[in-house]
Amino acid sequence: MQYIVFTDLDGTLVDHDTYSYEAAMPAINILKEKDIPLIFCTSKTRAEIEVYVDELDVRHPFISENGGAIFIPHGYFDVDFVSSVSTDKYDVIELGTEYGLLRNVLLNIAASEDFEIIGFGDMTDEEVSEDTGLDREAACLAKQREYDEAFKLEGNENDAEKLIKDIEANGLNYTRGGRYWHIIGDNDKGKAVRILTQIYRKQFGDVKSVGLGDSLNDYPMLKTVDVPFLVQKPGKKHDPKITDENINRVEGIGPVGWNLAITKLLK
Repeated sequence: MQYIVFTDLDGTLVDHDTYSYEAAMPAINILKEKDIPLIFCTSKTRAEIEVYVDELDVRHPFISENGGAIFIPHGYFDVDFVSSVSTDKYDVIELGTEYGLLRNVLLNIAASEDFEIIGFGDMTDEEVSEDTGLDREAACLAKQREYDEAFKLEGNENDAEKLIKDIEANGLNYTRGGRYWHIIGDNDKGKAVRILTQIYRKQFGDVKSVGLGDSLNDYPMLKTVDVPFLVQKPGKKHDPKITDENINRVEGIGPVGWNLAITKLLK
């Protein structure tokens, strides 16, 4: 049997505040030793994910922008699969809606409802850096969006309910992460995980999928995999919006819980 591990990044594999993955390195090294694919499945952009690919030397497929696209390195699989486009590095399976369309819908909603919505497309690199705690270079990568607009809504829960109805009326979807709302197309982490897992099963046969996350936007991924883990948020609490009792709750915030879950699983 072949394990494959899907993981969220912010607040899960990397610390919510420091963006450090040091606490997870023992488990990451175990995955490498056992040749178990570590697949990033995150709201981050392709450009952001590639930084972690290089730093951790994890040369596996990855899923960007809440299931917006699956990036598969050329020659990674021996089996056939259908891709949308080929770049210099990847065969890409596109599942999301083009970024410009998402931006236009969001701007129209903000104008019609008189909402105060601030998206990454409205912010400079410096403003994204200040808002997220990322350095300026990382903030620049975070703005290179292709299938998902991250934004903040300055308002109450009534405004939030109106916003959700307006997004859905435009035939689009949303999710809420640890820091931001996201407007997306007909995609989510779960759909991308299912597609990629099917390709792994064609390649390896008996595959057991593992998923790790911390927030509601990880739930589609967590309910799709065979072995789901929910790590704690700052304050040592699990996301109260995830009530599914089939999801394993791990003691440990972010990468600390991540390390514990993978270490126990593989022992």
